[in-house]
Amino acid sequence: MQLSNNMRPFSQKPLSNGVSKNHQDFKKTNIVTIDVGGQLFQTTVQTLTLAGSNNLFSNLFNSSEQNSSIPFIDRDPELFSILLSLLRTGNLPSKAKSFEIQDIVFEAKFYGVEDLLVQSQSNSSQFEPFDLEKSMILPLSGRDSPSAIATTPYGSVHVSHGSKITSFDWSLQRKSTTLTQFTAIDSLIALSPNVVAAGATDFSGLQIIDLEMGYVRQTINWENVTKSGSTVQAIGTSPELLFTSFESSRRNSNSILVYDLNDSFKVVSEIGHNEIFGADLDFAIPSTKLNWIPSLNLLMASGSHSGPSGVSGNIKFWDIRSGNLVSEIKEKVDCFSDITVSDTLSAVFKIGVNSGEVSYIDFRNILSDNSWNCLGDSRKVMNVKKEGFGCKIESHGNQVFCSKEGELELWSEVLMGSLKTGKNGKEERVFKKNVLGRSKDLGQNRITNLGFGGNKMFVTRKDQQCVEVWQSSVRR
Repeated sequence: MQLSNNMRPFSQKPLSNGVSKNHQDFKKTNIVTIDVGGQLFQTTVQTLTLAGSNNLFSNLFNSSEQNSSIPFIDRDPELFSILLSLLRTGNLPSKAKSFEIQDIVFEAKFYGVEDLLVQSQSNSSQFEPFDLEKSMILPLSGRDSPSAIATTPYGSVHVSHGSKITSFDWSLQRKSTTLTQFTAIDSLIALSPNVVAAGATDFSGLQIIDLEMGYVRQTINWENVTKSGSTVQAIGTSPELLFTSFESSRRNSNSILVYDLNDSFKVVSEIGHNEIFGADLDFAIPSTKLNWIPSLNLLMASGSHSGPSGVSGNIKFWDIRSGNLVSEIKEKVDCFSDITVSDTLSAVFKIGVNSGEVSYIDFRNILSDNSWNCLGDSRKVMNVKKEGFGCKIESHGNQVFCSKEGELELWSEVLMGSLKTGKNGKEERVFKKNVLGRSKDLGQNRITNLGFGGNKMFVTRKDQQCVEVWQSSVRR
C-alpha cells in the first residue's frame, strides 16, 4: 500500500502475542520495536536519538512513548536495515554494496537522515592515500576538456569545461550543468555546496554563481588606474575571506583584493598592487596561485613568467591584517612549474619546471633561509628540457601529490629518525615517493587538475571529457 501525501508516514498496529509485555511500557524500557514492511526490528532509544530531531526516527520514538502498539512503516525492510546500521555504527554495512546508492539516498531522505549518510560516505578519515585506485569515471557533455575543478568537504565536485560548469553531488550520481557567460573558465573555487566563485584570464570580473538556481549572484571587478577591465588570474579562500588576483585588461597593473565572505563580499583590503612601468619584469608578474596558510596567518601568492632567459617567478607571503609583505622568494633557477603549501607538514612544496623534481622549504626557513631542499636529483635543476612543464602538485593531509605527465606520485614524510644531514651541513627531513594506481592506470594523458573532497581524489586529463574519481579500494 502506498502512503498518500496527507497520511502519516507510519501507522499503529496492536501488539502480537509474540511480543514481550516489556515493550508495552516504553517509558520503563530502553527497547523500541518497529515493524517495517512486515518485518520486526528492535533497537534502543539512544540509537533512534542519534538521527536527530524532527525526522521520522524521532517521531517513531515519540509515538512509541505515547502508544502501546508497534509503529508500522510501509517501506522496504532491507533498506531500513541498512539505515539502522548507519545509526548504530556511523557507517554503511557491507551489504549496502548490493544496492544502488540512489535507492539508499532516496530512503535516507524519507527517514530524514540524509545528512548522516553524507557524513558516513564523505568522511575524510576514510581517505587512504596509499591504497587509492581509479574507481569511477564522471562523463562530461560536449567536446571541451575540463579547465578547472572545485571540490567540497562532502565529496561533491564542480567541473568547468568550456563555458559550462557541471556539478556532481556527494553521491556522484546526480549531475547538473550550468551555462555561464565565460568562453572558458580558468579559476574555480567552491564557497558552499552550491555556490562557486569563477573567473577567466580573458573575461573581465569575478562572478559568484549560484549553481542550484542557475544565476550570477554578483559580479566583482577591480577598479584599476587605467579604468580598463580586470581579468581574474587566481582565486583562494580562508574560512572568512575570499582572495582574488586581478590583472588589468591592458596588462599594465595587477593586484590582490581581499573580500569578506560573511559581509556580501565587502572589500577588506588590497595587497600587492603593482603598476608596471617599462620592462620591470618582477612587477609585471601577476599572482596565478593563492594559498592560505592557517598556522602562519599568511597568504602565499605565487606567479611565474616565461621569457627569453627562461622561466622566472616569485613567491610572496602577505600579512593580510597589516597588508605588509613578510617574505619573498625569487625564482630564477628551476622556477616552479606548480606550487602548493601543506599546513600539516609545515612546508611549501614545488615541482621545478626544469628538473621535474619535488623540492620543499620549511615554514621556519621562509623568513630566513630561502633555499629549497630537493627530494629528487638536484643535478637536474639546470636541465634545459623542462621536464616539469605542465606538472601539477597539491597537498592533502600528511601527503603531497604530484603529477608527471600521466602518472601520479605520492610523497610522504618518514617520521622515525628521518632527519639527515644535507650538503650544506644542515639537517633535512626525509620524504619517500610512491607511485599511485594500478599498472593499467599509468601512462595515460597528462594530468591537468587534482582536487580532494571527502574521501575522494578527483583527476582530470588533457583532451579527455571526463573526471576520474580515485578512492581507497577497501572503502569502495
